[in-house]
Amino acid sequence: MKNMKSLDIEICDVTLRDGEQTPGVSFTCQEKLDIARGLDAIGVEVIEAGFPSVSDSEKECIKRISRAGLNARICCLSRSIISDVDAAIGCDVDLVSIFFATSDLHIKVKYKKTREEMLAQALEAVDHAVDHGLQVRFSAEDGSRTDVSFLKEMFRQGYDHKATYSSLADTVGCLTPLQTADVVRELTKDLRNRLCVHFHNDMGMATANAFTAAECGAFQLHTTVNGIGERAGNASLEELLVALRMKGGVDRYDLTHLRDLSGMVSRYSGLSVSRTKAVVGDNAFSHESGIHIAALLVDSNTYEYFPPKMVGGEQRFVLGKHTGRRALEHIARTFGCELDDSQIDRVLHDVKERGEGKCAITSNVLKELIRNARGTK
Repeated sequence: MKNMKSLDIEICDVTLRDGEQTPGVSFTCQEKLDIARGLDAIGVEVIEAGFPSVSDSEKECIKRISRAGLNARICCLSRSIISDVDAAIGCDVDLVSIFFATSDLHIKVKYKKTREEMLAQALEAVDHAVDHGLQVRFSAEDGSRTDVSFLKEMFRQGYDHKATYSSLADTVGCLTPLQTADVVRELTKDLRNRLCVHFHNDMGMATANAFTAAECGAFQLHTTVNGIGERAGNASLEELLVALRMKGGVDRYDLTHLRDLSGMVSRYSGLSVSRTKAVVGDNAFSHESGIHIAALLVDSNTYEYFPPKMVGGEQRFVLGKHTGRRALEHIARTFGCELDDSQIDRVLHDVKERGEGKCAITSNVLKELIRNARGTK
């Protein structure tokens, strides 16, 4: 790790905007502030606070986040129309993401204009934002299904109009990591500003695509907490940050807040996190296999690639049909119980029997089994 070259990246978390577009999810302004503070504590550089043209209350909430004294720069979303940019200007944000759908499919279905007409309209919006002192992220919605030559021309003109960033959105999650590598390398070859990438998870590849993009030259990586977002969601903040730490040499983020932030977003969104979700799921550092636990008791590196404490988690041993003697002895000692061989045999038999029957071996159940084996009440 010490010799690993650190990837040159920053994180823009879009939980408060794209995450809130998850069907059925709506955050209160106080909830948004809480999440923004959690992201800021981790060290996320940019927080996309919302889409001000949605409503007056959305606009007021973005203002509150912009004025909350966070270290992160605050961003908001804008269509390629002047009224949207004016709404962003009124929110005191640092950065506005001006987008239009660039694929031929979207241009035909949504706008009924030519590529050139849409680009000219978008550049007017960029000029308006820059003239009012905002940094601009010039974004290609459905960029992953857009002709690369048009993307390069769009980004070239965006730079000429003083856009700080160029941005590629894989809006329908159609890219694979190898395809991502190809398109990012091609786009960054002659790009004169920084490339941002925004991946959706429709094929389950968003986080892998974001990391691949970083390895291939993308700078700003978009994430959401718990990977929430439209349809199947977005690149997962917690998974990407761990990958950047372990494989990208990026160690400046405080990952100890990840589990708490995940829990907060789960509560506020009403979306439970899968027990088996990487990094923040309840089972992320839980072990039942006797073979595994025996090794873990000697050296945690045997079955944990990164330490639970790094992300605010903790190691946990679970009893069930796969439990072995060493795990049982260890857990019994945590209860202050020393068992002889015959007692261990009996408790282990009962644990496996109950595990086969899909009975949860809670602490209370285990204590009862130990009392039975020891002949105590």
